[in-house]
This record gives sequence, structure tokens and C-alpha cells, in this order.
Amino acid sequence: MVLAGCLMAIPAFYMELLSASKAWLICGKGLYAGMAVACTGALAWTAYVSRKPMRFIDRNRFDAALACGATLSIIGGETPWPSIEWGLRLAFVAVVALRIVVALHRYVERSRIPMLLLAGLIMLLLAGVGFDWLEPKVHSYSDGLWLAFESSAAVGYGDLAPTTPASRVFAVFVVILGYGMLSLAFASLAALFVEDEERALRQEMHRDIKALRGDIAQLRQELDEMRNAVPARRAKSDDDSMM
Repeated sequence: MVLAGCLMAIPAFYMELLSASKAWLICGKGLYAGMAVACTGALAWTAYVSRKPMRFIDRNRFDAALACGATLSIIGGETPWPSIEWGLRLAFVAVVALRIVVALHRYVERSRIPMLLLAGLIMLLLAGVGFDWLEPKVHSYSDGLWLAFESSAAVGYGDLAPTTPASRVFAVFVVILGYGMLSLAFASLAALFVEDEERALRQEMHRDIKALRGDIAQLRQELDEMRNAVPARRAKSDDDSMM
């Protein structure tokens, strides 16, 4: 639920930033309200079923701060924003983007690589739409998709670049989310190539441990035999001396 709530923040930010109509502003506020409800509800439910709710909330202060930030974002929103509101809103959506990347980190598993790649592809496709809509120098969806790939891969060839404040802020989101998502995907794919080698190393280590246990058991047996043989030899030596 927290991830779903965080995903609402990005379109809400742009609906309030562009403010094409009063309806857009209301929709943006509604998305922020939905984010606040989702984050608060997830925290409240997990704290309710937890045995130590206060400790859980203390460990998840970051999500609680996101819920508070979403609630505060409902206030105001009419553009043009003053400098302090610009800074606060940019900081909030940057934190939201980082939280999304952290939430996606749990999908770095072999069974979830297709889901992660699909999410990255969807993100690129949507980013292409966003650049096509926000950047005046982008004249087609293919150019927007290319700019989205350049931003997410942190390549920066220079043939296309964001020029307006809205497209530049959008590029920040694409870099944070896209680069993080591509890094997770590539890390998962790299793990597949080294998995066989790691499995072979683990099997060899288990064989060595098994052989070492056998050697230790044999040494213990020989040591016990030597210990048992010492009293017998001593007794025999005593008998010989008495004779």
C-alpha cells in the first residue's frame, strides 16, 4: 500500500504544477489525499497486528513522514509557487522517488526478474509520454522515449535535453526511478550468471566439510584407542615388575 501511495505523488505533483484547470488542481489534491490514506492505513494496520506497535512505528518513521508530507501537500497547490514551496515540494517528491526505489529492491530475486523488467519497460514508456507532453523540443513520442532512455541510463548524449522547469523536474524523477530500476534489473541478471559458479563452490565446500568431518572422526577414534591402550600397557608393565 505504501508503494501504491507513493506512485500517486508524481502525477499529483504535475497536476498541481501545470494547473491546466481547476479540475486538475482538485485531482492533484485528491491523489495526495489518497497517498496519505494509503500510507497511514498501511502503517495503522501493521501496527495494529504487531505485538509492539510503538516500536514498529518508530522503525517506520520514514513512511510516517511520507504520510504527513502527503497530508501537507493538500494545502495550497496553486501556481506560481513561491520559492520555499518549490523547495519543499521538490524535496518531498524526491524522497518519494527514493522510497519507490527502496520498495522495489525486494524484487531483486530470480523469480521476480520478469516483473522487474516489465516495471522498467512500463516506466520508460510512460516517461516517453511525459517528455512528449512536457518538453517543447520533443516533437514525437519516439523522441520522448529516447530522452527517457537517455535520462534513465544516465547517458546524456546531448542531442535532446529538458529545457522547461516541468520537464527538468520530470527528468529528475526519471533518473532516480529509471536508474534505480535498471540497476536492480542488471544486478539481478548478473546474479544469474554467477549463480551456477556459486552453486559449484558451495557444493565443493560441502564436500570439503564432509571430508574434514570424516578425518576428525577418524582422529578421535585413533585417539580413543591410544588412550585405552595406555592403561593396559601400564598394567602389564606393573605385572612384569612384580614378577
